[in-house]
Amino acid sequence: MPDTRRRRRSLDAVRLEAQRLALGPFAFQAVRALRDLGILRRLYDQGPGTVEEIAEAVDVPPYGTLVLLEMGLSAGVVSLDEARRFEITMVGVFMERDPMTRVNMDFTQDVCYAGLDRLQDAVREARPAGLEVLSDKPTIYEALATLPEPARTSWFAFDHFYSDAAFDPALDRVLAHRPAHVVDIGANTGRFAKTLLSRDPGVRVTCVDHPGQLAEVDTTLTEAGLRERATLHPMDLLNPDVPLPKGADVVWLSQLLDCFSEPEIVSILTRARAGLNPGGRIAILELLWDRQRFEAGTHILHATSLYFTTMANGNSRMYSAHAFLPLIEAAGLTAVEQTDDVGGLGHTLLWCAAQDDA
Repeated sequence: MPDTRRRRRSLDAVRLEAQRLALGPFAFQAVRALRDLGILRRLYDQGPGTVEEIAEAVDVPPYGTLVLLEMGLSAGVVSLDEARRFEITMVGVFMERDPMTRVNMDFTQDVCYAGLDRLQDAVREARPAGLEVLSDKPTIYEALATLPEPARTSWFAFDHFYSDAAFDPALDRVLAHRPAHVVDIGANTGRFAKTLLSRDPGVRVTCVDHPGQLAEVDTTLTEAGLRERATLHPMDLLNPDVPLPKGADVVWLSQLLDCFSEPEIVSILTRARAGLNPGGRIAILELLWDRQRFEAGTHILHATSLYFTTMANGNSRMYSAHAFLPLIEAAGLTAVEQTDDVGGLGHTLLWCAAQDDA
């Protein structure tokens, strides 16, 4: 009998995990509503409460409050005591207060949720089939400047959250090389270029990106009074026949190469190598899923790969070091330094030299 009970418990646990996956969107939307309607905040700020007390505090009808809280029980964000009072759990605290969790949830909802319905089309056709719900552009990079709200705000919040934490420590390594000229490929909104120019009054920077994004870089650097030391270089990185700017002491590639397929990465790195001055280096800042200290980091990166599949371009992903490092070698480069967990959010900084200059 004990063995039978153990088998039943094991089967029940497996069945529960299967149902969590099968009904996952219900939990996601319920927890988002608990957060956005202020129910989790009410529990966090004021402690346990009955349905009626919570409903009154957040100005939501008791029925709606109840069904959300009951789904919250199954999702693990609230608990229920013997007096029928709901209380926030530690998972609920993360949903309400943790910046990473908030950024990830907003990105999922505002950028990806509707488009993920077309994941199978994206996989079959190798194109970002879900992007059609946001834009008629062929890739999200060409659409960034015109993305509708709240998708645009949530996209940049997601991107900046993960990049900004690693900027300063990575920049320390870049500046230690004493570059006179840095080429920033994938300049985005100009945040890195602004920080670089602010920290070193003698450095020049060339920012490479789509024209729409470079307009934002122009604004960012002009408002900071740094525009005169920056050159804006519009180009389509996907065109293998277009060279990258030359004369670089450092080429900076932050969270960029995961936006491209393996052959495209080799092409970009090969062209970047061709633009290096003697003794120049390529700094690659990436999140590699097999270099993460925590399982949560790996999970986030695997999910982000599906964003690339469905929403971004249909052919890129978050890479493992196992898959990524050979691409560096194929481009005629050697990773002479590798530093993991730069900034505390799981980035790896790869400091690369031409193979004949390593």
